[in-house]
Amino acid sequence: MAGSRAERIDGPLRRVSRLCAAMLFLVLGHITLVQAFGSQTLNADRRNERRLITRFDHQRGDILTYDGTPIATSRPTGGGPYLYRRVYPDGEVYAAVTGHMSLHRSTGIEQARDAVLSGEDPKVKVRSLVRDGEVEGADVRLTIRDRVQRAAYEALRATGLAGAVVAIDPATGAVLALASYPSYDPNALTTFDAEQLAETSERLARDPSQPLLNRALNQLYPPGSTFKLVTAAAALASGEYTPSALVDAPTRLRLPGTRTVLRNAGGLGCGDARPTLTYAFQVSCNTAFANIGLQLGQDLLRDQAEAFGFNAPDLAIPLVATASRYPRTMDRPQTALSAIGHHDSRVTPLMVAMLSAAVADSGVLMRPYLVAEVRLPDGSVVDRADPAVYRTALSPAVAKDLATMMTAVPRPGSSGGSPFVPEAARTADSKVAPGIDDHALITAFAPADAPEVAVGVVLERPGSRADAVSAIVHQVILAALE
Repeated sequence: MAGSRAERIDGPLRRVSRLCAAMLFLVLGHITLVQAFGSQTLNADRRNERRLITRFDHQRGDILTYDGTPIATSRPTGGGPYLYRRVYPDGEVYAAVTGHMSLHRSTGIEQARDAVLSGEDPKVKVRSLVRDGEVEGADVRLTIRDRVQRAAYEALRATGLAGAVVAIDPATGAVLALASYPSYDPNALTTFDAEQLAETSERLARDPSQPLLNRALNQLYPPGSTFKLVTAAAALASGEYTPSALVDAPTRLRLPGTRTVLRNAGGLGCGDARPTLTYAFQVSCNTAFANIGLQLGQDLLRDQAEAFGFNAPDLAIPLVATASRYPRTMDRPQTALSAIGHHDSRVTPLMVAMLSAAVADSGVLMRPYLVAEVRLPDGSVVDRADPAVYRTALSPAVAKDLATMMTAVPRPGSSGGSPFVPEAARTADSKVAPGIDDHALITAFAPADAPEVAVGVVLERPGSRADAVSAIVHQVILAALE
């Protein structure tokens, strides 16, 4: 009787213990799965307060100009769960470069070089731990020159027009200035007040002037007359043209198979009915370059455009630049229009600067880059830029001819002006291409005999102030050459 009573008691206990053991096993297994496979998801969850506190519990590295000016730094908050707050001393001037780091997201260099700035990059983390046992962020020194960047931004702001400026060292690809206007103050997005942050973010996102848009890298524009540089390059490379070759330049050109008539700016002629290629380029003659496009055909034009970087994958400098594009297929009228920068071709201001950079460096286009070096707080360098060739856009002979054509002085009374400023002391008119969006563009390099800077400028819908692009490029070149 006693044995059977014990069995009746022990039986349920054994079942309960087995159930508890199974449940414990499941719990431990779930914890293991979460830790092994779900940690990244949990860490990335915006509701994870621990992740946010960790993100702001140590000093992040500074972002510096090439001159050593801090344009993004961390300052103590004086208390609370977040120990450091990001500060941007010249917020609007550099916003297109630095971006911002807020509670839940980051943009610009803050995002592109987050690993080294936060100290999580293995090269940075190991060396900082070995040195003092604490993780420290590394400083990121940019290629941006403070003087050039300020000249670019202030010149844009003075017009009151939306636009962008990019300046490049053609010999290395180092970006000397990258400005976009209208801009925004990144400091407004570094608050730890979640409600205030949401209101500011929404206000900026809804602003019709699009201050958060990096026009220098991510806005596409019709290239207008700046594309005639590509067409001229294709013509010279074909072997069928020389700078002194005569080209057909009627006052009016009927596009093949259509009733559309193409005219030059102001409806005027290009001097002679058969000017030289150099003169047609110099006065930005639409009918001459449309005829050249028809003669060369879409394939040669596309090949030359792609040699400059059109239709290439998005370019990371390390900020991602939207790819400029040239149409894949066209009929003959569209080919004629594309040769003068009309139809569906689109460029970023970065590409506008790259056009001149390739000519200035004997046809070699260096890969644009923004980060010069990464440096630890003790001064040791853990990463340094290594300039590299991006593309060979032109032969040296073609580049030399183009450079000469770009420095030609328009004759008095000509129907237009070259859209290029060859050196700091000279200005030129820019053309707003008819029949497309009203934007003014200019591409330039200087000095003409030993180029040190290539510049691209775009102004949106300038109306009667289209010539402002010449003044902007002049100021940027002066700042770069000082």
